Amino acid sequence: MNHLITAIEQLKKEKNAVILAHYYQEGEIQDIADYVGDSLALAQWAAKTQADIIVMCGVHFMGETAKVLCPDKKVLVPDMAAGCSLADSCPADAFSRFVAEHPGHTVISYVNTTAAVKAVTDVVVTSTNARQIVESFPKEEKIIFGPDRNLGNYINSVTGRNMLLWDGACHVHEQFSVEKIVELKKAHPGAVVLAHPECKNTVLKLADVVGSTAALLKYAVAHPEKEYIVATESGILHEMRKKCPQTTFIPAPPADSTCACNECNFMRLNTLEKLYECLKNESPEIVVDAEIAKKAVKPIQRMLEISARLGL
Repeated sequence: MNHLITAIEQLKKEKNAVILAHYYQEGEIQDIADYVGDSLALAQWAAKTQADIIVMCGVHFMGETAKVLCPDKKVLVPDMAAGCSLADSCPADAFSRFVAEHPGHTVISYVNTTAAVKAVTDVVVTSTNARQIVESFPKEEKIIFGPDRNLGNYINSVTGRNMLLWDGACHVHEQFSVEKIVELKKAHPGAVVLAHPECKNTVLKLADVVGSTAALLKYAVAHPEKEYIVATESGILHEMRKKCPQTTFIPAPPADSTCACNECNFMRLNTLEKLYECLKNESPEIVVDAEIAKKAVKPIQRMLEISARLGL
């Protein structure tokens, strides 16, 4: 393992490469990355990096977002099969028809979408900035929100909006068991429940804090004396435990498994070995159609501009 880490570091220097990793990656990949963050942070870092090569340790749409923002840079992913069930739940042709059937709507798309979906979008959001960006539009604005129905329902509930929602969801966040979380709460009566807004409403009702991965991490760091039940992809526990080594973090389990934690099988496709091969061979490389990229970059840039204005 150590020789792999050394080899990756060497290749990174030789090729002027930067490694970006999502919080849901394996701990060893997070540890070797130059930047670790949620989707908003990864997009922000990609937009300003001076590296010649970006290695995106996450899933395919994250690599696409980086490529759209940095068309002149080479963007690599360790495993091209690392997809996203949420992005898959929103095919671009079907979403385009949905938008055409509802004229007069502002289209807000979650970052967990393909570049082709972003190309028919007015502004992209992440779970970190979705509420604030929605609230930046007038109350009477007619909005289509896709693809995550759970996040959309949550934003509707906290903003009083009535956005028209696409019916998509993340398979990881859909799987959390209300019954098992209730059992954990009984076993740990003082524990604070942290939940991602991609979870179903029944899970969010049990939560003490609802927020993006970055927001949940920030809350835990600010309150290290507490005990936590965490309802999001279990990769975030690595950074939580690094930042708060004396704190107990308990992963909320899925409903249909004996496993004690809920992992994204796509995120877990990336490994140190694949990261090394990816850097060595400069492959697999993300390629985005030029016309799609030209359209997709506009809503991403709009998100970054609004986020900067709002201090996010």
